[in-house]
This record gives sequence, C-alpha cells and structure tokens, in this order.
Amino acid sequence: MRFYLITLFRSAAVASIAWAVLPHGAFAVGTEQVAEPLVDPAPCFAAIAANDSDQIVGVCAMLIDNAKASKDDRLKALIGRAGAYAAKDMLDRAIGDYDMVLRLDATLADIFNARGELWRKKGDRRRAVADFGAALKLNPSHEAARANIRSVAVELERVGALLAINGKPSFNCATAKRAAEKAICANAELANLDREITAVNARVVRKTNEESPRAGQALQREQEEFIAHRNAEFGRGGYDLPKAMQERFDHLKTIEQTQGVRPPSFDLK
Repeated sequence: MRFYLITLFRSAAVASIAWAVLPHGAFAVGTEQVAEPLVDPAPCFAAIAANDSDQIVGVCAMLIDNAKASKDDRLKALIGRAGAYAAKDMLDRAIGDYDMVLRLDATLADIFNARGELWRKKGDRRRAVADFGAALKLNPSHEAARANIRSVAVELERVGALLAINGKPSFNCATAKRAAEKAICANAELANLDREITAVNARVVRKTNEESPRAGQALQREQEEFIAHRNAEFGRGGYDLPKAMQERFDHLKTIEQTQGVRPPSFDLK
C-alpha cells in the first residue's frame, strides 16, 4: 500500500511539471491543433490586376478558402474569380461565386446586376429580371441594370409574339376545307413550316420586285402553283407532304441567300 501511494504521488508530480512547462493551451501529441496560417493576398490580387483568368482561378482559391482572410480580401478574390469563370464560360461556377459574395455583402448592386447577366446568358430570364430588379432597388440610378431590364422586356415581347403564332400556319384553320390544309393544321411542325414558307416567299418576291416586277410576279406564280399542286396531290400514293414543303422552303431560302436578304431571328429560350 505504501509503495502504491508513493508511485501515485510521483506520477502526479510529473504531470504537474509537464503542465507547467507546456505552453498555455497546448495539447498532447495526437490531439494538437495547428492554427491555419494566413495567406498572402498579393498573388491573387496581382492575377486579378493582370486579368489572367487561369492564374486567378489557380491562386485565389487559397485566399477564398482561408478562414483567417479578411472579409474585404475574400470579397475581392471572389469577385475576381467569378469574373474569371465567366470569361471561361463556366457560368455556374461564376454564379456560385457571386452567391458567396452576396452572402458576405448583400448591398452590392453591381454584383446583383452581374449575376443577372449570367442568368440571362443561361436563358433564365426570371432570375435575371429578379437580380436586375434587386440592383435597381439598391441603386435606382444603376443604368446597366435598367438597360438590362428594358432589353429583357423586349426579348419577352418578341418571344410572346412568336409563341402566339407557334403551331399556326399562314391560313385560318377555322375555315380550312382542303385535306392538305387540314393535315397542316393538325401538325404543329407542318403549320410552322407553312408559315415560314409564306414569309420567306413574301420577302423574296418583295426583293425581286425592287429590281424586276415581272420577275417578282413570276416568283409569286411559282408559289401559287406549288400550293395548287400540294392541294391536288395530297392523299395520292407517292406524295410526301412534309418532304414537298421542306423542298419548297429550301428552294426559297436558296433564292433569299442569293439576294443577300437576312431575316431577323429571335431566341425562344
């Protein structure tokens, strides 16, 4: 029993000495926590100043992920990397960085506008308009955001006009009597193709009339003959309505391209 008590006292004494000489807050090997070192922001900022997208992505990550980095340094690094990702057409990653920026500081109108432009590029007009609106709410005089909203409104108006006529041919289906016309009305793709044939024919005839009214009249007669032939042949063996319509459209487009006419095109996204 005496031997046991002596051993116990000696162990306690050793432990007391060890605690006294160890630095305050240090732990035994195996549980020691190493403080995260500070990251020099200079390389990241130099890459941003040089507008070097690859370098920005490579060196700014360490600064962004460092918990001891200042808020201002992280914001600058995130904004720089978002721009680099956008330049590399890595839109989702750029949006992700802008998300982090706005979590750190939700008062940055320029960032809302920049993120809105990326949503618009991705085809998500709803989120784009929401971000442009947020930018204007923060800064009512933000000209870029205001211009972006106006531009999206024009796009939506055009898309709405296109959607209104989508699946509708150049003629009124309610009064269609011929079998070919009813078949076109029953098929959205054929209806759109019929409308395109009529539109490109009108452009070609109008352009041709500027140089030669007689040639323009000849082209219009050709279109009328195509329609008459289509109506007469539809339903007979060997007649392929979609093929005949596509060939007519391709023929008219070839003429239009020769004339140098370029019709406007709208993105339906």
